[in-house]
Amino acid sequence: MKLAVVHAGSQDFKRLLRLLCERREGDGADIEATVAAVLKAVKRRGNRAVLEFTARYDRVKLTVDKLRVSAAELKAARARLKPEEERALELAARRIRDFHVRTIERSFSYRDRLGVRLGQVVRPLDRVGIYVPGGLGAYPSSVLMNAIPARVAGVKEIVMVSPASPDGERGSVLAAAAIAGVDEVYRIGGAQAVAALAYGTETIRPVDKIVGPGNAYVQAAKRMVYGVVDIDKIAGPSEVVVIADDSARADWVAADLIAQAEHGSGDEAAVLLTPSRRLADAVAAALDQALLDLPRADAVRGVLAKRGGLVVVRGLDEAFAIANRIAPEHLELEIKNPERWIRAVNSAGAVFAGAMSPAPLGDYLAGPNHVLPTGGAARFASPLGAYDFVKRSSIIQATPEAVRRLGPSVARLARIEGFEAHARAIELRLNQKAGVRRRRISRSDRKSN
Repeated sequence: MKLAVVHAGSQDFKRLLRLLCERREGDGADIEATVAAVLKAVKRRGNRAVLEFTARYDRVKLTVDKLRVSAAELKAARARLKPEEERALELAARRIRDFHVRTIERSFSYRDRLGVRLGQVVRPLDRVGIYVPGGLGAYPSSVLMNAIPARVAGVKEIVMVSPASPDGERGSVLAAAAIAGVDEVYRIGGAQAVAALAYGTETIRPVDKIVGPGNAYVQAAKRMVYGVVDIDKIAGPSEVVVIADDSARADWVAADLIAQAEHGSGDEAAVLLTPSRRLADAVAAALDQALLDLPRADAVRGVLAKRGGLVVVRGLDEAFAIANRIAPEHLELEIKNPERWIRAVNSAGAVFAGAMSPAPLGDYLAGPNHVLPTGGAARFASPLGAYDFVKRSSIIQATPEAVRRLGPSVARLARIEGFEAHARAIELRLNQKAGVRRRRISRSDRKSN
């Protein structure tokens, strides 16, 4: 399979762009119905429903006493790591922690010219649930990326759910949980795990927020429990857009496209935008060469055939305009002087500036989070950060003088909206001094009589 080179503005390009934008649509009715039934069952029957769905969908038979992974099991999983594996996970944990410390929001307070004290108090959430997917492999990086920002923010209790494999535990995932300081780990996944976190069961206490990626059923469940709990975002399949010029190496560009196409859902997207027809042709050839001995080559070929593209544009300005329209999860800039072009990026989950900054660096241990908006959500959403694990309360402390100055306008606005009781609540305070004077005069009159 040789990926075709298309030109921006052609019918083939318009078809590709339409396919990319269609990823923003919701799940099918069958997924919605299945997930709704799971949520209802877990809410009503708790542990029993969780165990039944785990046996049915994950093909893992558990008992109530085996739902939770013990502290001893977490410690043992870490001990079984090879030394170089533990060092790599600890390095990633340090770098992720160092970055996310800088994303913490701070409380603030000030007084305005009327003497009103205004401010915002920032407090960490009490209890957060993180979902770590199963699927084709083990994802310890997802543990670190979700748990460490929560810990940095000061969350008191971090609860992890991750489906057990029929072949046994994913040891690296449990080891990462130990390194990240996760408080509770449960060996369940799917919509039933989301329901358990949201509603609670006899064993699992409910959380305040659920974060983390997962398949379409997990994402549908997160969307449906929003309001009972908070969620981070609806995560879709991985995607990358590479903007490259003649300075880029074709084999590096091909490798970066393949890296995001190999995740396994079949709905990933990988697109090259380049003003160089020569580079586009060279990348097409490099893709063929790189897929000759790749373990998941057939799956990657399917992704590239469905939502892959090598697009020749008229110039870098057009490339960035198209990229902003796609709003990709990962945007790589394999161009000369990439720092000059960062200002042209309006919508992207993460920007990787320069040929030495491929997306896999960010996937594992650069520091910024790899939980990123997908499916065009980078138009309005941001990467996961410590700021996602706090709540904010506004502080308003007025003075009598401030109420005297501001109150009439408050009452007027309340009556515009038809809320008479709001207006009267203010006017009672406006009339307080007059009322005090009247009461004093009345007492004086009674004494004289």
